[in-house]
Amino acid sequence: MTAALAVLAGLLGLAVGSFLNVVVWRVPRGESVVSPRSHCPNCQHGIRPRDEIPVVSWLLLKRRCRDCGTAISARYPLVELLTAAIFVAVALRFHHSPSWLPAYLYLAGLGVALALIDLDVRKLPNALTLPAYLVGPVLLAIAVAGDGDVGWDSLLRAAGGLAAMYAFYYLLWFITSGRGMGFGDVKLAGVLGLFLAFLGWQTWAVGLFAGFFVGGVIGLVLMAAGRAGRKTKVPYGPFMLAGAFIALFVGSTIAHSYLHVVGA
Repeated sequence: MTAALAVLAGLLGLAVGSFLNVVVWRVPRGESVVSPRSHCPNCQHGIRPRDEIPVVSWLLLKRRCRDCGTAISARYPLVELLTAAIFVAVALRFHHSPSWLPAYLYLAGLGVALALIDLDVRKLPNALTLPAYLVGPVLLAIAVAGDGDVGWDSLLRAAGGLAAMYAFYYLLWFITSGRGMGFGDVKLAGVLGLFLAFLGWQTWAVGLFAGFFVGGVIGLVLMAAGRAGRKTKVPYGPFMLAGAFIALFVGSTIAHSYLHVVGA
């Protein structure tokens, strides 16, 4: 049963990853993700349905447009494979609680899209973050309704986590006058706080601080490699998302280990 769920999640992830390629390209440009249909950016020919099979079509086409021969970036299949891998990991993480899967698969897809867009254009679009303030609670309510072992108080904790992480990042944004991070990071913080606090306050806390830890480590590596300086602006959204997913998978383990070390 677990293996079948992982396979289904992987196939879904490939399909979602293919769609996310469209989202990542069009949303920052204010374009519709529905119309027009996918097309080659060079010759503008529409992509045929048989050429839209995730990963496989890219290989069969030998990495080139069928009509004009322009090279197709390896980023497309890599995004599909990345999304599939994360979907499988989420499915395995929540295989004992199937009703939780829609919520955290949604978070996974949203996270991939936001991380890539932030890396590309240094923005976290409202078109993606703001709907999560409505979609997230609805999906978490479905999770509670489908799991008799979880009480509705989990939703109250999730709401508290949303407010607390939003407030924390808002304070940082205010103190730094927006120099350290953008307000898009503040809005993303609320979304992450919602999903992490639903799993417990320890997971929430690990997710909060893991983002800063990952950002600090990457920053030091970039400076050591001469790729960045102290004033270099680096998109912070991917670090926040990385910290959140670290907490999602091993947050409880990290929290328990920390409490054991400090003797709490």
